[in-house]
Amino acid sequence: MPGKRAGRRLAWVGRGTLSYTPRLALHPTWKFDNLHRARPMPSRRRFLVSTLLLGAPLVVRAQQPKSVRKIGVLAQDLQPGLLETFRDELRKLGYVEGTDIGIELRSAGGRNERLPALVQELLRLDVDVIVAINTPAAKAAKNATRTTPVVMMRVADPVKSGLVASLGRPGGNVTGVSFMPEALGPKGVELLHEMLPKISRMAALYQGDNPGAAVIVDEVERKGGRLGLTFVRLPVHDPSDYAGALEAASRARSEALFVMDDGTITDHRREILDLAAKHSLPVVSIYKDFAEAGGLIAYGPNLDAVYRRAADYVDRILKGAKPDDLPVEQPTSFELVINLKTAKDLNLTIPPSVLARADNLIQ
Repeated sequence: MPGKRAGRRLAWVGRGTLSYTPRLALHPTWKFDNLHRARPMPSRRRFLVSTLLLGAPLVVRAQQPKSVRKIGVLAQDLQPGLLETFRDELRKLGYVEGTDIGIELRSAGGRNERLPALVQELLRLDVDVIVAINTPAAKAAKNATRTTPVVMMRVADPVKSGLVASLGRPGGNVTGVSFMPEALGPKGVELLHEMLPKISRMAALYQGDNPGAAVIVDEVERKGGRLGLTFVRLPVHDPSDYAGALEAASRARSEALFVMDDGTITDHRREILDLAAKHSLPVVSIYKDFAEAGGLIAYGPNLDAVYRRAADYVDRILKGAKPDDLPVEQPTSFELVINLKTAKDLNLTIPPSVLARADNLIQ
């Protein structure tokens, strides 16, 4: 029943319902028991309840910090533009550098003998995956670890190079994007021969300590032989070798130059092109960088697409996929680039049949 003095006593308004006058708050220790009577809690129980209530929010709010996954990038020589393409694809996949992922870069600066030490640095950092660019970097990573996943790219024939057991079933901790030699240099040489059908002697410039480069040059020579071309090999190990190599090409009466443009060779493309121009040698390369800088023709994979595919492999591995379950892919996008300005300087006429197939004509 309602109390006689409003605000001093509790009022029952129905079974299980308690009401009080706003002017007077309930005693902090009132509780409602099964007998529908309000009575104070004993002080010891009051202490325990208060402790639990005060402590509860701290437990609810406490969260484990989000872990940052580490991606190691190991390269014979890094190319900043392509590396930014790789980063851009990771952003599109939802990663935020510095929050979700951290990228550790290690470049040998064209000195492949440094790669084993650099991959050890990455392993000491406990990276979650290593992205290995070019055959020397991929081999260094594979030799250093059998457990850390390795995503390779710009590697020629990974089966022949001993990096994977097969393309469909890599069989270890290495997978990624590879090139088959017959899809690279030989096609560019065939196109050059179509443009210059009378040439019979060519030179092949490549990084001598890159086993993948040697594999491609082997295939270029084999396919070129069917066209009646003979080759002089020009392995180089240092930029100081370039001038002597082009002199050797001239002495061999070479009429054109094939460049196996790995990262190191690409970094020195202007120097190589200046030397080739000095000896009046049209240059055919695999990647567009040479053609854009003054080479005559380039035919090869779209490297932007390759670096984006590598980011996709990294994404799948960070989400739990095993390298052995990810087949090695090969590029499906190729581009033909012709430098018309260079053709004019060399007094060459490009057949319409070749021009019609070009993806990019540089004026």
